[in-house]
Amino acid sequence: MSAGDRRPGVRRFRRVAIAVVIIFLVVTAGLVYWPAEPLPKGFVADRVVVEKSARRLSLLRDGQVIKSYRVSLGRAPVGAKIQEGDNRTPEGTYVIDSRNPRSKFHLSLRISYPNASDSLSAARRGVSPGGDIMVHGLPNGREWVGPFHRLVDWTSGCIAVTNAEINEIWQAVPNGTAIEIRP
Repeated sequence: MSAGDRRPGVRRFRRVAIAVVIIFLVVTAGLVYWPAEPLPKGFVADRVVVEKSARRLSLLRDGQVIKSYRVSLGRAPVGAKIQEGDNRTPEGTYVIDSRNPRSKFHLSLRISYPNASDSLSAARRGVSPGGDIMVHGLPNGREWVGPFHRLVDWTSGCIAVTNAEINEIWQAVPNGTAIEIRP
């Protein structure tokens, strides 16, 4: 122990610094952890609503929200997807049109973007609208990130949840389910 470590001011500073780090970790954990009850057994959603500004995906049945999940979006989350590579999550009404049990992101549900309007709009601008927009879990091999993935928008335009959440969504959302993505 150096002479500086014996001074009361140095010890006090260390205690305060450790307390600040602990508080930061607790607050951060509270922001990313959203404890929730499991879906009712056998629940099937008839609609999915994504509210981009709230970073929330909700499963609905007969107009009632049954469960909501916090999500991460494309790296450029504000505004509708305009073209391939813009890192935006689309806005509009689509359907879940297929699923991939061997996704690079645990499991994925494909959103029917681009629709005819999206394709026409992109063609008028002379660009590709992009595609392969999914609701998916975390990258394979990165499951340890868990709910901390929500601290940043990190996808290329998809909607990301934890692996446990996509497992639950996968079971509750059949192909053909409407998905509305709001600003």
